[in-house]
Amino acid sequence: MAADPRLARAVDPRRTATPPQPPPPPPPTQLEQRPLGGYDGADDGNLGNEPRKGEENFKLKFCTVCASNNNRSMEAHLRLSVADYPVLSFGTGSLVRLPGPSITQPNVYSFNSTSYQSMYQELEAKDPRLYRANGILPMLERNRSVKWGPERWQDWPVGMPRLSEFQQGKGSKGAEGGIVDVVITCEERCWDAVVDNLIERGSPLNRPVHVINVDIKDNHEEALVGGKAILDLADSLNEAAKEERVEGDGKASFDERVPELVAEWQERWPQLPALWTLGWF
Repeated sequence: MAADPRLARAVDPRRTATPPQPPPPPPPTQLEQRPLGGYDGADDGNLGNEPRKGEENFKLKFCTVCASNNNRSMEAHLRLSVADYPVLSFGTGSLVRLPGPSITQPNVYSFNSTSYQSMYQELEAKDPRLYRANGILPMLERNRSVKWGPERWQDWPVGMPRLSEFQQGKGSKGAEGGIVDVVITCEERCWDAVVDNLIERGSPLNRPVHVINVDIKDNHEEALVGGKAILDLADSLNEAAKEERVEGDGKASFDERVPELVAEWQERWPQLPALWTLGWF
């Protein structure tokens, strides 16, 4: 007699056992747990007021500018780099001009292709006594310890990575992305040239940049004073930016405070007239 198949299904343990549950999903990876960072440093994943890791070491990125990227901008570049600020420096002139044996015989060099070392060697060979007495050789000696050579502002491709040996130097760490937060010029005509050039560029990155002029006479003594003043200004700006980031108010609040900070700085340095505007990269 044939067995009843319905009874076979009822007694077969393999058919009545509860199927196993699928394993739980794996925990989120460390990458998924990490907050995402915005373009201007805003942390989209940090919705509370907790300061982010490393926030106490936040540094604004600076750029110093004079006519030939030799005296005033380089003194300020050195001061800022020693204080661990990311910093670049440029000149706005058509050519690099250094004093020669007379006012009508300057030493003229090209931007972006002439090193401070080659200038030093050439002038030392021409008249070491003259160029050491007028401070040109000591200035170039300082400059060659900071970076390779003078760069022209108008030729700077903003936003392009600065990774070549020519672009490395003191203060280059942190500024490799080719973007800065604050430009400090050392003469009003340089400020005009920077502002006009920013307008001509057409703001392709749509990124704000503060352009501040600190009017410094073009001699070695005034450059030393101006370098100290620019470092004081940088410290004030950076402290305010750091406070805004830690408190979670964002970069916009810092932008609004900059004119007030410049005015407070001007009271401390009344001998160095200042200008400010907001430009766009």
